[in-house]
Amino acid sequence: MARDIAIDLGTANTLVFVRGRGIVLNEPTVIAMNERTGEVLAMGNEAWKMIGSTPGYVVAVRPLRNGAITDFDLTERLIKLVFQKIGVNRFSHPRALICVSSAITTVERRAVEEAALSAGARTVNLIEEPMAAMIGAGLPIDQPRGNCIIDVGGGTTEVAVVTMGGVVSSRAIRVGGFDVDDAIQRFLRREYGMAIGERTAEAIKKEIGSAAPLPDEPKAEIRGRELATGMPKTVTVSAEELRVACEDAVAHVMEAVRGALADTPPELAHDVIERGLHLTGGGGLLQGLDVRITEETTIPVHVTDSPLETVCLGAGQALDSLDKLREHGVLMG
Repeated sequence: MARDIAIDLGTANTLVFVRGRGIVLNEPTVIAMNERTGEVLAMGNEAWKMIGSTPGYVVAVRPLRNGAITDFDLTERLIKLVFQKIGVNRFSHPRALICVSSAITTVERRAVEEAALSAGARTVNLIEEPMAAMIGAGLPIDQPRGNCIIDVGGGTTEVAVVTMGGVVSSRAIRVGGFDVDDAIQRFLRREYGMAIGERTAEAIKKEIGSAAPLPDEPKAEIRGRELATGMPKTVTVSAEELRVACEDAVAHVMEAVRGALADTPPELAHDVIERGLHLTGGGGLLQGLDVRITEETTIPVHVTDSPLETVCLGAGQALDSLDKLREHGVLMG
């Protein structure tokens, strides 16, 4: 018997939940390919390690950018590789539930469905990431009470207030953790005349990146390439410097949160104030982001237990009640 599967197809990471087994795959949404031949050499962790350390003709590609599919063919190949990794073949044909950004277009939605069917899925349903995150966070989506989820991913930030299985107020912006990485790279290029790679920028963000002041404001030693000479260069940068550099991306997230709350009906707004805001997604792990949101909204923020896995876990739980969720209009397809 084929086991139902749930896939969180994120800009930064792809996670797969297999019914009865839990999360069996959690790897970067990256494909490494030979630009000369078009051959796919690796995906996931293996491809991520190749970024910036391979011959010029071997390129690491992200099929999704800012929650949008930038290359339909590569996305299909990625989904097929994911299916192969978890043991789906032409004989198993599982039902698939795929999490997608609520900002996805109809064309992109159709592309995801067709890619999954082509890869071997028997049927394909789509669920919006905020709704899956609600389920994964253990919040009731079918009760007449308002709950607010803030899902900050690699390429998108989605804020949604949900009641009775429906979204009553939301904001979806194409800004996320990658924008913080880009801001760090631009800052070092501008202020220190130094270039660093994507992987280094992400490591710095995890080490001293922040959205609000930190105790003792730590510093980090950063190694890169000096633009003027091409020689190796090392600089020491403080958390405060990086926070200022990343302010634009963080400010966009704050604006999305305030916008969704401003559109929330008064009765449900009372529920949200009482229950607090729930923060999830890999971008939600940015130090001090929960503090910053509380400062700007005066509403307490609860970070979910497993921010990186919340969406996928929620979709996995949803596999148990697909028919019911479809009846309530929670599923997209």
